[in-house]
Amino acid sequence: MARKRWRDRSKIERVEWQNRVMLRTICWFFLVSWSIWPLLGNIRHSGVAYGLSAALMVVQVLQCVVADRHIPSGLDQYLGRGPVPRAQQAAALGLTAAALALIAALIGTQGVEHGLIALPLLFTPMPFGLSYALTVQSPRRFLLQWGAGTLVVLGVFALVGCDLVRLGVSAGILALTGPLCLLCSRCGAWNLAVMWESEHSREVEARLAVAEERLRFGRDLHDVMGRNLAVVALKSELATQLARRGRTDDAVAQMIEVQRIAQESQKEVRAVVRGYREADLGVELAGAQGVLSAAGIECTVTGSPAGLSAEVQSALGWVVREATTNVLRHGDARQCAVRLETGSEGVVLTVENDGVAADAGAGGGSGLAGLRERLHEVGGELEAGVVRAGVFRVVASAPVRERESAR
Repeated sequence: MARKRWRDRSKIERVEWQNRVMLRTICWFFLVSWSIWPLLGNIRHSGVAYGLSAALMVVQVLQCVVADRHIPSGLDQYLGRGPVPRAQQAAALGLTAAALALIAALIGTQGVEHGLIALPLLFTPMPFGLSYALTVQSPRRFLLQWGAGTLVVLGVFALVGCDLVRLGVSAGILALTGPLCLLCSRCGAWNLAVMWESEHSREVEARLAVAEERLRFGRDLHDVMGRNLAVVALKSELATQLARRGRTDDAVAQMIEVQRIAQESQKEVRAVVRGYREADLGVELAGAQGVLSAAGIECTVTGSPAGLSAEVQSALGWVVREATTNVLRHGDARQCAVRLETGSEGVVLTVENDGVAADAGAGGGSGLAGLRERLHEVGGELEAGVVRAGVFRVVASAPVRERESAR
């Protein structure tokens, strides 16, 4: 994962970062508490015991160093971002085997006070197991392979002279470590996978909302131009036939009608582009609330457009559309509030959402510029930008009262 500042990360990226840190920290924490500390208190006073114990500690520290890269690679493979490098997996497995061999040597030479240190044995397979549990296809396969490995380790312990009691204890410890690794790593990874799938679904919903808006615009444009172009084509053909028959006056009349239809079509197309055709601010507010709620964003809408002129409703309706699109496509919003307030000075529309980066909206954009042009035509203004940490606000105002009283 690319390095980002904490405030610039999305919610799911923060959760994943915490999960990675937790898995990597587990190894170092248990290295000290389960292996090094108990081992230091139980070494027999002999050169062989000191040498084997020191070698075991060094190998286990190397296990944690390798696990710092091996575990994130296993998580990436589980999330479908790429396989674990074979060199990492081979290094982790080789260090685990070396650590188990050193424990077997300590048992065979009676290098520890009680003949077997349970906690170092419990820790040793963990750095490898935490990552390997993420790379196997199913938990059942992981447990079967873990069981086979446990039998091999117990066979080695038996060869070095471990009695039945200690073999039973070792079997229980190794049997416990496998499910523990599976529980610690795979459950968290499964939660991450579900959250990422939900995040991708939300992005798809946002793109579908934008596509639906484009389709709506396309339908409006087709309704305006389709009929008019068909009439123009028919009247042009009729004028051609009349001209060929010498009925020039009738042909001129038809072409004048074609000119009138073309001029009306131009006006209607401009009306569609500017959003003046069948503008309904109430419909836009309800649609914005529905789309944002479907995308998992808590949206509240207050105020009523009743009494507003069609021109002002159309201009503010475009503000609602553009602001809704920005909430869906940019940032990581959890809440959005839309407020419509009408007073003696006019009407004010405020759209405020959280989950944006600190530099959001710094460059403006064609969308906001277009909104300013539409509002300017009704005597309104637009302000947009970050108002506090992670909160973006769009404020559109129009002097409705003055315009209505002037009529």
